[in-house]
Amino acid sequence: MAAISFLLVDDEQALIEVIAQRLRQRGHEVECAFSGQAALDRLELGGIFDVVVLDVIMPGLDGIQTVKRIKKKHPLMEVIMLTGHATVQTAVETVKHGAMDYLQKPCDIEDLLAKAQKAAQRKKEREAKLFEARTKPYISERERSDLISKILEQ
Repeated sequence: MAAISFLLVDDEQALIEVIAQRLRQRGHEVECAFSGQAALDRLELGGIFDVVVLDVIMPGLDGIQTVKRIKKKHPLMEVIMLTGHATVQTAVETVKHGAMDYLQKPCDIEDLLAKAQKAAQRKKEREAKLFEARTKPYISERERSDLISKILEQ
């Protein structure tokens, strides 16, 4: 399995640091943020991650508000939601706002890695399609714009 770069976001610092340690032991790159705003700030500072793992319930910006903002500014970023308070309604709402998948706390590290691998692969494929659309010769700017919009909506 190729190394994945993670941004883990949860207000439960002890929990997120344990997950980070377990991921690092498996050779992955991990940064942690302890609020939705801290995650957004890290992304704005140029943090490049394959996957954001984001808690749903946090003080301040909750996970749903945070995923909306992430997807607005970074539409290719893949987000996996994490919560100890899972409901079908919450899962549907987070996916509706751009999350790729959903895990319940405490999550099995292997489940997290399997979902993260899918997310990282999806992000790479979308980045490649976007690059191809931007560099494709002999199409009009309107066609290029439409093609890019379709990729970003996937």
